[in-house]
Amino acid sequence: MDWSTWEPRERANLCFILKDNQLLLIHKKRGLGAGKVNAPGGKLEPGESAYDSAIREAREEVGVTPLGIEPRGELSFQFTDGYSLFCTVFLGNDLIGEPIETDEATPFWADVDALPYDQMWEDDRHWLPLLLEGKSFVGLFVFDGETMLSKDLQIR
Repeated sequence: MDWSTWEPRERANLCFILKDNQLLLIHKKRGLGAGKVNAPGGKLEPGESAYDSAIREAREEVGVTPLGIEPRGELSFQFTDGYSLFCTVFLGNDLIGEPIETDEATPFWADVDALPYDQMWEDDRHWLPLLLEGKSFVGLFVFDGETMLSKDLQIR
């Protein structure tokens, strides 16, 4: 895999919200990763910034507005079927509203010391602890379906 010339097919974001040692997560109902636990997020619309998309997606998926969000990570995913995705990972420190279930997601709060990694994408267990430690990171991952074939993770 030559990451130096790699271009993603799509761009997306994830928006984690940390409050009182709890992380807002979702059970994803549809789309890429349906059935998995993740954070609110999704694809950028044309002309939209990753920041604006993170706020929009949190509102659409779980009915909350994240506050104090900052970009903390960049993840590049190449799938063996040809699909590729670049994802900006944000971390927020508060929210407006109460999380609600939608057609896209069922939200829940998880204690940071007991995250359900066995229900998440395989790469999450490598970079999510860095996010929670306040570190910034860049990750390059190759997947065959839901199986991670390779990873390269660097702390910035």
